[in-house]
Amino acid sequence: MTPPPGRGPAITARDLVKTYPAGRGKDPVRALDGLSLSIPAGSVFGLLGPNGAGKSTTVKVLTTLSRADSGSATVDEVDVQADPGRVRRRIGLVPQRACSDPMATGRENLVLAGRIQGLAAADARARASALLERFGLDEAADRLVKTYSGGMARKLDVALGLVHRPSVLFLDEPTTGLDPEARAEMWAEIGSLATVDGMTVLLTTHYLDEADRLVDRLAIIDRGRVVVEGTPDGLKGELHGDTVTVDVADPELAAPAAERMARLDGLVDVAVDGRTVRARSGAAATVVPTLLAGLERDGVSVLSATVSRPSLDDVYLRHAGRSFLEEAS
Repeated sequence: MTPPPGRGPAITARDLVKTYPAGRGKDPVRALDGLSLSIPAGSVFGLLGPNGAGKSTTVKVLTTLSRADSGSATVDEVDVQADPGRVRRRIGLVPQRACSDPMATGRENLVLAGRIQGLAAADARARASALLERFGLDEAADRLVKTYSGGMARKLDVALGLVHRPSVLFLDEPTTGLDPEARAEMWAEIGSLATVDGMTVLLTTHYLDEADRLVDRLAIIDRGRVVVEGTPDGLKGELHGDTVTVDVADPELAAPAAERMARLDGLVDVAVDGRTVRARSGAAATVVPTLLAGLERDGVSVLSATVSRPSLDDVYLRHAGRSFLEEAS
């Protein structure tokens, strides 16, 4: 989505560094190691990476909950370190953990959030009713939140982040723990925030299918750095041909299997990840039978061999050197 004329990026980050002290006798943990981003206004932008990659730390810095050791960042063209109060008034934040009071009703949670954000009592009640209806929670509005299902509670969390009509919304792992139906409902709502409300959404996730479906652009984070950025289709399109994946029975034979694959015409970008060996091929249908026959002659027992179109896991493997799915598991 193209930002409105004259409006700069909704979020910028330049060379962010954040280090956390470690326990006695251990080295400090560098959560962010020179991370840089530029996120267009009115888009859904995904930060993709396994747990510990730096996604949540990035969100904490951009939402003024943590201060970077060095580097700079702006949200809605306001410097997060120089003027954190203005930033907080312009953003909504939905953290990983539930932010509602389980011993209050959904309506009470929303009205209280509105009052905290400075809305008059009548305006807070009206805003609460509108959000309850929007998220399909109107029938449960006056029930205690502790009686809500996981999907209902997560919808309420997002509604709480929208009470004051922010221009930028941060969603930190918004669908973790939800069942498939609740995830699909949340996906639909997140999509409408940008397309209908014109809001900028920064979404962190470790679900590849979520990023592939929801975001306009994404950045893959690895060890506190952005290793690649682009559209999901564009990043997958850079990987020409199909992905050939071979799982061997003995992890010690993965390296010899990779050596044979590297010597075989028609296979490129060979990479080993545990007992799995991946490569790319523009003629997989003819290459795979030859490959399997060669591995059998070498005494390499193959558990499975598959051919698939490029995925975001393949993108991660190419740029980070290992499988995202293995890292996230």
